[in-house]
Amino acid sequence: MTTTVEIPSVGGFAEPSQTPLALLLLGRQADPNSERGVECPGDLPPASDPDLVERARAAKAALGDRVFILGHHYQRDEVIEFADVTGDSFKLARDAAARPEAEFIVFCGVHFMAESADILTGDTQRVILPDLAAGCSMADMATAEQVAECWDVLAEAGIADVTVPVAYMNSSADIKAFTGKHGGTICTSSNAKRALEWAYEQGQKVLFLPDQHLGRNTAVRDLGLSLDDCVLYNPHKPNGGLTVEQLRNAKMILWRGHCSVHGRFTLDSVNEVRERIPGVNVLVHPECRHEVVAAADQVGSTEYIIKALDAAEPGSKWAVGTELNLVRRVAKAHPDKEIVFLDKAVCFCSTMNRIDLPHLVWTLESLVEGRVPNVITVDPETEKYAKAALDRMLALP
Repeated sequence: MTTTVEIPSVGGFAEPSQTPLALLLLGRQADPNSERGVECPGDLPPASDPDLVERARAAKAALGDRVFILGHHYQRDEVIEFADVTGDSFKLARDAAARPEAEFIVFCGVHFMAESADILTGDTQRVILPDLAAGCSMADMATAEQVAECWDVLAEAGIADVTVPVAYMNSSADIKAFTGKHGGTICTSSNAKRALEWAYEQGQKVLFLPDQHLGRNTAVRDLGLSLDDCVLYNPHKPNGGLTVEQLRNAKMILWRGHCSVHGRFTLDSVNEVRERIPGVNVLVHPECRHEVVAAADQVGSTEYIIKALDAAEPGSKWAVGTELNLVRRVAKAHPDKEIVFLDKAVCFCSTMNRIDLPHLVWTLESLVEGRVPNVITVDPETEKYAKAALDRMLALP
């Protein structure tokens, strides 16, 4: 779910309108009827209150090396300020695994990221998500039951034994475990091409989930497959909405899932920004729609986007198609370049934005007081098979 509010001007990054709905979806207000897994005290001041910043500093200092705070690139600046490391989900999980002396891993991200960290860290470490309602709409688009049913459909079509599952990192531990159990691997947006090359060395077809756009873009742009080689499996329709012949002819079976942020960018967004800003370079994430990726000048992962903008010539102009917190942060870091959001409407990742400074302070102060809130734990069997899939990815050359 995303929050979109029209910006009053076409350039820059004006603050979104402070409507009650926008504030709620951005995590700046609470709804007791929808909050779950969180008892953040009501006496905490607003995130902008200097006292709250001091409380975060004091709690972090009191915990010392016992706590290690991870901040995903899409987090708010007020949270990133207290992160020991920043990065994408897999980088952060690996950073946590490299700090075995840290008793508490506070993951400022979303649920599937914390699960990956729990899988990769030691048994004595505890991974904490400051707000259990910080989920991922893309990850939620594929459940274990749906994927198991899909595999049955492939088996009935006689193609399961030649199909290799490839799960995007942005998936639940259950989906990663399914992938590991069926001989597949995990991929990130950075290594999706290599993961698919590996998969086609193992079998004839790929079941790619849960993000249809990353799968389609990688297959067509990087591997040279055609759009006709790809079919879209819809878990809400009988047999995925596909015939046996379609499944047998396909080389790429795409799960019907998408990122709610990246999926909102359109070809009109690209055309409009090119008309508005002559000479602009359009840089987008591969989770965007295929027609957007095809019309862009550069395409790459979050880390790629950051490095590309860091290396860009002073005075160059960029329209970036990814989450707004990151775009604003990079634009602020490079005042010598014109960096704007690809779409004219503000678009935060609303679930990522649930991790705010009040929740972080509540988490850290709870740890100081000896209480460990919101621990994310993956059961041993799920962890075993999910780790097998992750290990296959790590073994890719």
